[in-house]
Amino acid sequence: MPGLRRPADEYGSFRRAVLAVALFIGALWVIELADNAFHLNLAHFGIYPREPTGLRGVLFAPLIHGSWGHLISNSVSFAVLGVALLYGYPRSRGYVLLLIYLGSGLGVWLFARSSFHFGSSGLTHGMMFFIFVSGILRRDKLSIALAMIVFFLYGGMIWSIFPNEPGVSYESHFFGALMGLIAAFLFRGMDPVLPVKSYEWEGEDLEWFDESNDDQWHRGEGDDDRW
Repeated sequence: MPGLRRPADEYGSFRRAVLAVALFIGALWVIELADNAFHLNLAHFGIYPREPTGLRGVLFAPLIHGSWGHLISNSVSFAVLGVALLYGYPRSRGYVLLLIYLGSGLGVWLFARSSFHFGSSGLTHGMMFFIFVSGILRRDKLSIALAMIVFFLYGGMIWSIFPNEPGVSYESHFFGALMGLIAAFLFRGMDPVLPVKSYEWEGEDLEWFDESNDDQWHRGEGDDDRW
């Protein structure tokens, strides 16, 4: 059927998703390593709200982290959520990531507190909300399964979109989540669904029960077995 993803393609799609996410996370680690080794103080390339120079952070902030602990935490969640997004939503994933990346950054620049905001947690919150809400809207097996997995692992992100810890940019979390929610509605019909597996016994044609004879039930054409 047109528009369906063939099972033979699934393993290759999953491998490509893992590779793409691994490359992005590797880039984040290289950036953090360079920041620490050469004392680059890259935090100043984060988003500083309502300042013209702070707009550059819309592009650079998700690539910068304040500590190794910050980076490790975001790397683990990005690995799971990134693979789920890239594998489960092959047609809309580019649009989703672009909307979350730019939309969350602009939201922070417009409305957040006057401080430097950086880190990829806005992306992870956006992906989590997109995958979870998409499972509710689409209701196909893969979307539901991915939604259940990410909610079980990262459902606590719902609470981190509100002010909680000092020094944590809940604004990045909030606008990332908002963009993920919007993306789920905008792109809910863009991706194909997996074909339903069929088995040999499902191909047997069952005839309707013959109401004129309560003792007979024909299992298929040309089959003389009767009950």
